Order: sequence, then C-alpha cells, then structure tokens
Amino acid sequence: MKVIKCIFLGLIVIILAAAGASFLLPGTAVVSRTIMIDAPADKIFPYVNSMQETEKWSPWLSRDPETSLSYAGPDAGVGNTLSWSSDHKQVGSGTQTITESIENQQVTTALDFGDMGTASASFTLEPEGDQTRVTWGFASDLGANPVMRWMGLMMDKWVGADYERGLQNLKTVVEGQG
Repeated sequence: MKVIKCIFLGLIVIILAAAGASFLLPGTAVVSRTIMIDAPADKIFPYVNSMQETEKWSPWLSRDPETSLSYAGPDAGVGNTLSWSSDHKQVGSGTQTITESIENQQVTTALDFGDMGTASASFTLEPEGDQTRVTWGFASDLGANPVMRWMGLMMDKWVGADYERGLQNLKTVVEGQG
C-alpha cells in the first residue's frame, strides 16, 4: 500500500510540475513558410484572396476529396468565407473568413476550428524583381490551458509541411497559367 501511495504522489508531483512549466512556454503558436514565385503579385493575389480559388492549391483537400465545402459572402476579399467538414482527422471541420485584404500585398483570415480553437492566417506578397516572395503565416493564442501550451510546441511540425506543400502547389498553379 505504501508503494501505491508513493507512485500516486509521484504522479501528482509530475503532473503539477508539467502544468506549472507550461506557463513558461510560449502563449502563441506560430508557423510561417515562404516561397519565391516567378510571377508578379497581381497574378498570385487572386489565389489567396478567394476561398474558392484555394481549392486549386490547398494542401488538405487531396487528403480527403470528399470534404464538404460551402462558401458565403462575396466571391473574394473581406467577408469571403469557407466552411469545410471532413471525417479525416487531418482535415477536420471549421470556417475561414477573410478579415483583411490589401490588393496585391496581404490577405488575413480568421480560422475557427470549433472545439479545437481559433487562429489567424495571413499571406504576404512582396515583389522582388520579376518574382514575388509569398509568406504564409499562422498564429494561434494558446491561452492559459497547459495542454494547449505543450501542444503549441508541436504546431510547426504538424502544420509546417502542409504549408510548404500548399505554397509549392500555389507556385505550380500560378506559374502554369502563363
């Protein structure tokens, strides 16, 4: 019985230490990837300023071609909204709405993953000669939840490769158009 008490107390100490240590971890999960595309910003902008156009290069839709998609608001720009639903765990369900759109420069979106939380994403377009540097960013406030803070450490690993694949898809689509 004494051994069980020691094990139980040890587990409690470990759990409390992990929870306490979580407050030393970053409160925001951030992911960012960049690619150079051989096209001017005005050729790229339509593909990031419309949720409908993201279907052409999304890194997630190929995982589940049966993903249910619906759109609301204008066809592009602020208010353009995508809602998706999939049983595939790497696609999931949620909504994404464009909240800011600066022509040929930047698009910012609000993401809502339901019980999984909220985040923001952005696309920044920076002309460099005949090319454009495209940066796709993601940020999520992890709050005071110790589990979310530990999970935040893995966000770059979980999402980074998808962002790289999506940017490569975007590059292929844009450069293939002309």
